[in-house]
Amino acid sequence: MFPIAFHPIYQHPLPEGHRFPMLKYELLPQQLLYEGTASESNFFQPEVCDLNHVLAIHKKEYVNDLVNLTLDPKAARKIGFPLSKELVERELRIAQGTILCAQKSFETKVSFNIAGGTHHAYSTHGEAFCLLNDQAIASQFLLDNKLAKKILIVDLDVHQGNGTAEIFQNNPNVFTFSTHGKTNYPFKKETSDLDIAFDNDTTDDEFLQTIASVIPRLIETQKPDFIFYLAGVDILASDKLGKLACSVQGCKKRDELVFELCSKHQIPVQVSMGGGYSPEIKTIIEAHANTYRAAKNIF
Repeated sequence: MFPIAFHPIYQHPLPEGHRFPMLKYELLPQQLLYEGTASESNFFQPEVCDLNHVLAIHKKEYVNDLVNLTLDPKAARKIGFPLSKELVERELRIAQGTILCAQKSFETKVSFNIAGGTHHAYSTHGEAFCLLNDQAIASQFLLDNKLAKKILIVDLDVHQGNGTAEIFQNNPNVFTFSTHGKTNYPFKKETSDLDIAFDNDTTDDEFLQTIASVIPRLIETQKPDFIFYLAGVDILASDKLGKLACSVQGCKKRDELVFELCSKHQIPVQVSMGGGYSPEIKTIIEAHANTYRAAKNIF
């Protein structure tokens, strides 16, 4: 059974009317338990991440400002969450959850963090609900501890993984691959090792055909010994912050495609959930839960 990182702090209180659907972090574990996709034994609570692991990715000045709550107000506004001690602790636990999941994946083949996928966090700053880049931190941890030699980051969120691209722009041991909406945030894109930008209203067929041809080629050419998968569900047609037109079933097929390739090539994979901003919370939960269902059927 696959491990799932979760801590109650993930469901962080936000001001009334805030557009980020924080409730999903409470409801998703409940749904997985209710339907039997996961049991209590799947879940573990991560501790706070060692700052040395964070500092392997993020600049010291930025980390100090976060931890000490001395971030410039303009920089804090760019993140989009009210800065607090609890929020910083939440981010450090999410990062540790992804590190531990990555380590566990070598035995379990696949692992999940209920949160994470904070790909807009740069080495020097945070933005768009992302403070610390969990998959970047975990990638560097694997490299530094000689647990992996070549990492492939597969980011299939509707928004470009701009922070991840910046962090690893000069690191040949990490290949960054991002699909995203061409006209979506971030409006100034960074340069990943491979970027594929979709036009507005791209449907399941084009999206799935594209990744079905690209990811096998990347596995063949890059020969990764570990994959980090960002399974954002904001590619849905219903998403408020996305501009693509994929269906819930198409989103599930995307996950199945990634997992089948990881299984076929025996590459361990860690999954962080990324974005999802459909108006109805049940749509977000169903799409996220499908990712876990797909993994349970394949691994």
